[in-house]
Amino acid sequence: MTELAYLTSAQAAYERAFTAKVVALPPGAVVLDRTLFYPAGGGQPADRGALSGPDGAKLEVVDVVKSGAVVLHRLRRGSRPALALGDEVRGDLDWERRYGHMRLHTAQHLLSAVVYRRTGLKTRQATFGGGTGTIVVEGRWPENETAETLTPALQACLEPPRGVELRFLSRAEWTANPSARSGLVPLPPMVDPVRVIEIADIDACPCGGTHLASTGEVGEFSVEAPAAQAADATRIGFSLRTAVAHSARVTP
Repeated sequence: MTELAYLTSAQAAYERAFTAKVVALPPGAVVLDRTLFYPAGGGQPADRGALSGPDGAKLEVVDVVKSGAVVLHRLRRGSRPALALGDEVRGDLDWERRYGHMRLHTAQHLLSAVVYRRTGLKTRQATFGGGTGTIVVEGRWPENETAETLTPALQACLEPPRGVELRFLSRAEWTANPSARSGLVPLPPMVDPVRVIEIADIDACPCGGTHLASTGEVGEFSVEAPAAQAADATRIGFSLRTAVAHSARVTP
């Protein structure tokens, strides 16, 4: 089993390096007893970075996937790791990539929350990466809502900055009192406790991804015009407008 160390606290998402022990060496990959690398899932792309073994040589991690209870750190094709079971390795994340995903993921939660508040439509699917993202909401889109009406509502969530917190609730607690916009995508049966991301006075939603500590770090982002994807679904694209967020802008 691989411990998902990025799940444990809000601050863990900001950690850029870690140490762990090698527990398996499948072809082209390394399995560790713990990791800060996020494996692709839930619409969030995988982290990338490098692993360094006892000899100090760096092995490039080009993909990260979950396989059952373990996480596979896939290495660049042709890599020949001089590793053995039990070796201690150092992992270093591609921080620019990770932080970009954190900004996009928190922006997506904001957008989904604002869309639900204004239309009552829940998010069916969310994907993002490379500075852009998309949500798909279920239901007929109201004609009076446009990118122009959504944008000021989103801006109000960014100014002033609001705190983003992590809470763990028992499954029974969450089931008894779920947030209004959740529930469209059912929780897997094995999830207990439920990891909930809360944006102060705006949103609460189960999530296994990495997030910012404050909406002030999102920076400016733009919203595309809602577009019908099917008779019962609407697609809304969004993108970060600033390459680097003002990470010093945190909740007052």
